[in-house]
Amino acid sequence: MPAAKLTTAERKTRPPVSAAEAVFQLENGARMDQATFHELYLQTPEGFRAELIGGTVYVMASPTSLRHSRPHARVVHWLCLYSDETPGTDVLDNTTSVLGSESEPQPDACLVLQPEYGGQTRTRKDDMLVGAPELVVEVANTTRAIDLGRKKADYEKAGVKEYVVVLATEQNVVWFARGSAGFAEIGPGADGLLRSELFPGLWLDPRGFFDPSARALSAAIRRGHASPEHAAFVAELATRKKAAAKKPRKSK
Repeated sequence: MPAAKLTTAERKTRPPVSAAEAVFQLENGARMDQATFHELYLQTPEGFRAELIGGTVYVMASPTSLRHSRPHARVVHWLCLYSDETPGTDVLDNTTSVLGSESEPQPDACLVLQPEYGGQTRTRKDDMLVGAPELVVEVANTTRAIDLGRKKADYEKAGVKEYVVVLATEQNVVWFARGSAGFAEIGPGADGLLRSELFPGLWLDPRGFFDPSARALSAAIRRGHASPEHAAFVAELATRKKAAAKKPRKSK
């Protein structure tokens, strides 16, 4: 069944719903378009979390378990270490992203290029992120089937360049990069490290998400920062920003 779609006129004339009614309509498996989902989601009480994936509503579990929160914290730490030494990149944590007419997920973490550096996302007037983040990370505990199924397909369709899934139960990491035929899994190098194809120097020791210490994560990032490819990428980003600054601004 296709997602239910309302016209702009219908939305304007429809009376606002209560928080309880919004939660009722946003049940698992409900079908709707992004605009309808977003309108209802704004009416839900604090603490209620849901995503729209391929036109289907998925209510997110609450509370969050330690098995999810620990690797999630490591993911954000890992991306921030990289971004700190890579001007033009930004790290987003649990940020709702409008990807299309039937897609509004809330990725666990993202690494994006800022617009002036050639990034493919933008911020709406209501402070919503629009467009596909360059790199998305999801921590899969109870959501493994969704993260590697419908959500992976949604991110691929929307134009996400790289997709990392941290498998909390298996204590493993799978990394997909966009190729000519869509997402393809990236394998580790001879040293066991995974390396981003889009963000040079973004290196990962998969053990770092699950070890008691974050030293493995930090060590891999330091090695990535010291690599010639990271230095070349930083120089390229500086060139992109200079080129963007020279472009004439569009008149309002």
